[in-house]
Amino acid sequence: MIPYWHAPSLKLGPLELNPFNILVAAGILLAARLLGKQAEREGLDPDPLADFAMWGVAAGMLFGHWVHLFFYHPEELAKSPFQILKFWDGLSSFGGLLGGILAAVVFFRIRKLRFSDYADSFALGVAPGWAVARLGCFAVHDHPGVLTDFFLAVQFPSGNRHDLGLYDAIVLFSITGVLYALRNAGKLKGRLLPLLALMYAVCRFGLDFLRASDLSYVDGRYFGLTPAQYGSILLVLYGVWGLVRKLAPRAAPTAPPSSPRSVQAAR
Repeated sequence: MIPYWHAPSLKLGPLELNPFNILVAAGILLAARLLGKQAEREGLDPDPLADFAMWGVAAGMLFGHWVHLFFYHPEELAKSPFQILKFWDGLSSFGGLLGGILAAVVFFRIRKLRFSDYADSFALGVAPGWAVARLGCFAVHDHPGVLTDFFLAVQFPSGNRHDLGLYDAIVLFSITGVLYALRNAGKLKGRLLPLLALMYAVCRFGLDFLRASDLSYVDGRYFGLTPAQYGSILLVLYGVWGLVRKLAPRAAPTAPPSSPRSVQAAR
């Protein structure tokens, strides 16, 4: 069994540092770094990804909070009329994913870029970054599961329980290994993102059946399923569609027009 330990928070004025915040920030930085590196490796311009980072993080936090508020814990709306704006007070990873997707759709359309060209880079950056962020969930034990005697159970004050933050991190680190092992596979070129979606969704759908329902603060259920399980169904549909669809060839980068002086020099 894994001992239950809750690290104390450190307050620096209005800011509060705790393992969750630190590991989530580390996951975001890691994802952004790997996104740029992978884009360069594939001969793509990494600058749009650096510009997108702020859009993605802002939209992810906002939508992550809204999904947490409206679907997981709507009772929190009674706290304050401003609760909807307190994006730091409760986050859903699936809501963050939704926000990131919407931000990407808008951003890449404004920049007149094809998201599909960068899809593999997103898969290879998001998976390990998400895994590190999930370690933050494990560090604060905010995803307790049902009682169990499983050897990876955490000794919660209410008894030995599955810790879904730990399991999610293990799943995402494992998927990261698979994606990096397959990134040079020709048949999967441009399909790593739907592969990530499919693998994670299947695992997440099953793991959510282990979530606790006997505690005072548990995830909402709709017809017996959590919001994340409905999100997983949508990810499975996207994953299957992305794996079977025919990919359009990537457009070759165009060279900037030569000036008359450079043409004469070339002659």
